[in-house]
Amino acid sequence: MFGAGDRARGSAVEGVQEWEGLSKAHVPMDTRADYEMYPPAGGEHYDAWQNCGVYDEPLRTEFAVHSQEHGAVWITHDPHLDRDQVQQLHDLYTPGEYIIVSPMEGLPAPVVASGWETQIRLDDADDPRLGPFLRQYVQSRDVPEPGAPCSGMFDGTEEDFDAEQTPADLGVEREEDEGAQGAMP
Repeated sequence: MFGAGDRARGSAVEGVQEWEGLSKAHVPMDTRADYEMYPPAGGEHYDAWQNCGVYDEPLRTEFAVHSQEHGAVWITHDPHLDRDQVQQLHDLYTPGEYIIVSPMEGLPAPVVASGWETQIRLDDADDPRLGPFLRQYVQSRDVPEPGAPCSGMFDGTEEDFDAEQTPADLGVEREEDEGAQGAMP
């Protein structure tokens, strides 16, 4: 349904915000990254990524941002959004799609879709701009690691997160010469 969009700077979708030059650095899993926008649309993140899919609880941002680096769009919604609206957002995901859907407290709009260095704020799931945004930014070739996986890693929520975990606990293999800041995608 979505994917492999050509991302050229300057979206044709009205209301899209864009950033440039966000950090791609990995941070230790016992720390939190500091983002210049909320919800995050790229920046520092953990070595492990969030599995794409639908979640009923808030996520650890550093995992989801890594998925954005791989081409995922993270759709966050107000936890109190009408159930029919939430279901409409859930229905955007099909297995294998580079989409994450989850609730998030304190959003600047009821629904916010965020890809790497791009974001759109929406009043509801019916907003006609959501589909074109997803078509343009899901698996965009303009992300730092296009085509990297969006499955096979962390599928927990913020509540499931254990700060004592290491990337190796989640299956991330490090290359010997990359040191603390690098890892396999």
